[in-house]
Amino acid sequence: AVSQPIHSRPQSSRPVLLNKIEGHSDAVNAAVLIPKEDGVITVSEDRTIRVWLKRDSGQYWPSIYHTVSCKYHKRLEEFLLSEDFNKMNHVKTYPAHQNRVSDMVFSLESEWVVSTGHDKSVSWMCTQSGSMLGRHYFGSWASCLQYDNDTQHAFVGDYSGQITLLKLERQTYSTITTLKGHEGSIGALWWDPVQRLLFSGASDHSVIMWDIGGRKGRTLLLQGHHERVQAVRYLQLTRQLVSCSADGGVTVWNMDSPREEAPQWLDSDSCQKCEQPFFWNVKQMWDSKTIGLRQHHCRKCGKAVCGKCSSKSTTYPVMGFEFQVRVCDTCYDTVKDEDRTALATFHEGKHNIAFMDMDPSRGLMVTCGSDRVVKIWDMTQVVGCSIATGFSPR
Repeated sequence: AVSQPIHSRPQSSRPVLLNKIEGHSDAVNAAVLIPKEDGVITVSEDRTIRVWLKRDSGQYWPSIYHTVSCKYHKRLEEFLLSEDFNKMNHVKTYPAHQNRVSDMVFSLESEWVVSTGHDKSVSWMCTQSGSMLGRHYFGSWASCLQYDNDTQHAFVGDYSGQITLLKLERQTYSTITTLKGHEGSIGALWWDPVQRLLFSGASDHSVIMWDIGGRKGRTLLLQGHHERVQAVRYLQLTRQLVSCSADGGVTVWNMDSPREEAPQWLDSDSCQKCEQPFFWNVKQMWDSKTIGLRQHHCRKCGKAVCGKCSSKSTTYPVMGFEFQVRVCDTCYDTVKDEDRTALATFHEGKHNIAFMDMDPSRGLMVTCGSDRVVKIWDMTQVVGCSIATGFSPR
């Protein structure tokens, strides 16, 4: 099992595939780039943890191949890698969950390991003693996790589409708030502690930016995927957001441009343009002797409108709508050609992406998923210039 070096060069501003790592016998759940090394660590459903190092040939070879005892892990295992990445020693086991572990964060600053699981809980444990410090239960499976080392806040996404913000203490915790905005299960979270922004991707194909640090609690909806979003990463230096979906879509969002919040959808029993009744408004239908109409919503103003009054569609990237969406005829007339200029670029990973990691300092991205393949990408053509980010041209 080795990698295949790819020798194609960039023809335009798009990700360049550098290597493919093949050899897993089941889906790859996670792949992370080793900082300052030409190496990747993978964890797979085939029960293996592997460390891949790039050789002089340009191929990645497995330096470590470790098999764990249980396929659906309810525990967390801590290992210590040798400096040459050729040896891995088991340190301790954390009895974290009663069902499959879905995500975890190892915090050196807090000396905690925080994890979520399909037992509908988040738990935090001491890395020194290995003992459980606390646990909180949710109403549905906890799917993903982010943690702020300075404030000890944990963000937990779940299968109901909610994100819960918790303040963790050594022996207790408090629930700060619950964020509701997605219409499907949360697939990925990313926390930027500098700007205090939280990004979430979900099975409703959308990404939401939550301004946790802002007093207004601003939220921006970003719609630029055709499948569930399973990985997000915000690049603070270039103010770009990278999101990946299950169909292999890789979207790079320009978050430095002015953006507007999408409006809340308004409730009404009749069209807010022509005043014709909707089909559940029996009284007005009877009084006016008309057949009720189906309700739609204008994505630009949020008004409830009938199909006749919202016959047009358009992109409107400033509100996050990179694809065509329904708008009322009045709003359509106000959208200028320059308002349709895309604020994101779209790329193809050409495989199922369940997990993604990036090293912005080198302009590298690694993706993996259910097709058992790990791909390493050169993103320097896509995520900012070398002056802004310090990338060295390849």
